[in-house]
Amino acid sequence: MIRIVLAEDQALLRGALAALLAMEADIEVVAAAADGEAAWRDLQRTSPDLLVTDIEMPGLTGLELAQRIQRHGLATKVVIVTTFARAGYLRRALDAGVHGYLLKDAPIERLAEALRRVHAGGRAIDPQLALEAWSEADPLNERERQVLRLAGEGQAAADIAAALGLSHGTVRNYLSEAIGKLGVGNRIEAYRLARQKGWL
Repeated sequence: MIRIVLAEDQALLRGALAALLAMEADIEVVAAAADGEAAWRDLQRTSPDLLVTDIEMPGLTGLELAQRIQRHGLATKVVIVTTFARAGYLRRALDAGVHGYLLKDAPIERLAEALRRVHAGGRAIDPQLALEAWSEADPLNERERQVLRLAGEGQAAADIAAALGLSHGTVRNYLSEAIGKLGVGNRIEAYRLARQKGWL
């Protein structure tokens, strides 16, 4: 039996996925969480074989969950099921140790088969996305990404500095570096482009 924790913030989709997966004879959904922090608690409580998660969720994102699983050396493998068909997201997911990356418009049979493949030690990556993932490298480092994300959410440089424990000048330098690397005119354009590419 493949034991799964499901993490999806949209209640209707979470319920539908849980019901459809429960129809598979060899799959058991042991917990279904509405946000990343709840999913993390469920992971620790149930020690499932797989975590099936969306990327964008309240609390912790799917990528942050994958990174935390990797850091703590948990045996749970991660499969991301998302609407984000962006190569940048896939590259970051693979860096975080994710074993599967599928799009939400895939049929349920493909998801079940992907879960079996990952459980058996393989990988399951949307083929078109896999081709695109290596065509354009993410130019941002982790700190530039953090600063740009907060700037894009409307925070001033002083607030970002306080939140990340950096000096005001260092935050400005990171923003300037990110803007330069992305070849745009300002932080808002940098944020939009990085989001569009899946780098944030």
